[in-house]
Amino acid sequence: MTNNVITIGRQCGSGGREIGQKLAEELGIRCYDKELLERAAKDSGLCREIFESNDERHNRSFLYSLVMDTYSMGYASSVYGDMPINQKVFLAQFEAIRKLAEEEPCVIVGRCADYALAEHPGLLSVFIHSDMDTRVNRIMRVRNLDAKKAKELVSKTDKQRSSYYNYYTSKSWGASDSYHLCLDSGKLGIDGTVAVIKQALSLASAQEKGYVI
Repeated sequence: MTNNVITIGRQCGSGGREIGQKLAEELGIRCYDKELLERAAKDSGLCREIFESNDERHNRSFLYSLVMDTYSMGYASSVYGDMPINQKVFLAQFEAIRKLAEEEPCVIVGRCADYALAEHPGLLSVFIHSDMDTRVNRIMRVRNLDAKKAKELVSKTDKQRSSYYNYYTSKSWGASDSYHLCLDSGKLGIDGTVAVIKQALSLASAQEKGYVI
């Protein structure tokens, strides 16, 4: 039986993590966000700190890669050979994501999970977005930042996530044709967005089974 896996890409401040957690709770399954880093580190033999420093960031600096490669010596499995550190991290996360999808139904937040599971028959890929003011206000509240710093954080994080996604996949971050479903959490609210994803999952499951919708 194929496990249903919902992947969630998200703009910074859109509430994607909270939506993923609430969705998983209501479905009675697990949500993997930062937890994925721990799983990838354990499976690959690379230390967790390397995953945290590369988390959804595409680091192009040769000096950075050299330093981090040196830091990872003694941890890395021979499977990864002489790959640059960013490639090791991406591949390790890629494999961890695919293993999780085989093991259990789950929700996975970010980290190009939709790309890793493109051929997984139980996949529903979702992108969560919202207008800038709504996202800035959320970051101000959650991070206790003023408006200027919150907007800077939103812009910087979105740029990092976009660069990471576009570099490692053949798709465009946030583009509607890169996902099965794109939702405006500012318009729908957190609970409303969760409800729509659940309905979409139900419809997709019925479609897969050949039921008349």
